[in-house]
Amino acid sequence: MSGSGLLVKSGSGLISRRGFTSGILLASLGGKALAQGFAGLGDNASGYAAVIPGRTFSFPADHGPHPEFRIEWWYVTANLADTNGVPYGAQWTLFRQATKPGMQQEGWANQQLWMGHAAVTRADTHRTSETFARGGVGQAGAEATPFRAWIDSWEMRGASTIDATNMAPLELKASGADFSYTLRLDTDRPLLLQGERGYSRKSLREQASYYYSQPHFSAQGSITIDDKTVDVTGQAWLDREWSSQPLASDQSGWDWLSLHFKTGEKLMLYRMRQTDGQHYGSGKWVARDGNIEQLASADISFTPQAVTEIAGRKIPTSWRIAIPKLGVTIDCAPLNAKSWMGTSFPYWEGPISFGGSHSGLGYLEMTGY
Repeated sequence: MSGSGLLVKSGSGLISRRGFTSGILLASLGGKALAQGFAGLGDNASGYAAVIPGRTFSFPADHGPHPEFRIEWWYVTANLADTNGVPYGAQWTLFRQATKPGMQQEGWANQQLWMGHAAVTRADTHRTSETFARGGVGQAGAEATPFRAWIDSWEMRGASTIDATNMAPLELKASGADFSYTLRLDTDRPLLLQGERGYSRKSLREQASYYYSQPHFSAQGSITIDDKTVDVTGQAWLDREWSSQPLASDQSGWDWLSLHFKTGEKLMLYRMRQTDGQHYGSGKWVARDGNIEQLASADISFTPQAVTEIAGRKIPTSWRIAIPKLGVTIDCAPLNAKSWMGTSFPYWEGPISFGGSHSGLGYLEMTGY
């Protein structure tokens, strides 16, 4: 699921592009959005397209943008290791947000704003970068055929042999002031429609998104930190999601996990936190043989085990997850508890490992703390 909410780029000079673009962005979102912390995702979505059950997904078209909806993201996380077994994590995210509904305008009048987040994580460091762009001028965007999603020099691109039914192979690159990475992602497994055939509920009311994933990527490439490059291999997970109102007004944020089990299973879980404590959860279990099981709130228990203080906030960075119907009870621990995305709309996101009834690796994202 991902996406903290949405949307800048570092620059230099008297008025930087970051300052100019972020000023436009924040003005367009307004005070209520800033108070919520992630672009007013619970605000009224009047005028935008609605997410309703029964959509028939079409590929490659749905790999591209859906500008009639308010928000959207293309999101990859990768659990990696170098040739010495040192673990790393990598994140690549492109967000799109419309400032107003209606027919798409040309050039600088275009109402789409784009934001990119990238990060690399090691046990002793967490590096992040953020970049923004205005739509309509070619600086950022997404195309279904041939597949490409980009912002400035950051890019997620389909290789010449890409298969639209599994979204592979993909080539991925991003960089910041003190890091960069390039990855190639491959799989022969099909895409996974989350929720009810791609209709992903976020509350017991009308809040929902369209959501699909590719949890089966193998990854190889390189990561550079402080001018030192290492070759890496591992597993990666892609999420694609779009909506117009994924949060209810009484929801403060979410806790989301993507998990790769050593025995081959895959698991996606999220919990939407509600102010009355009646949190809404959901998940999807993929067995080794490909059989899929949808999980409801009542099936999943999230229990924080340890808290880390970051940026004046208390973040639950270790969790116990229990799913009795699957015989799963696992304890999740971060590779780096300080994996704080100190971006315009800050959140925690980083690689984790887990043990207990099962073991493996994954990613944890937490927004709204």
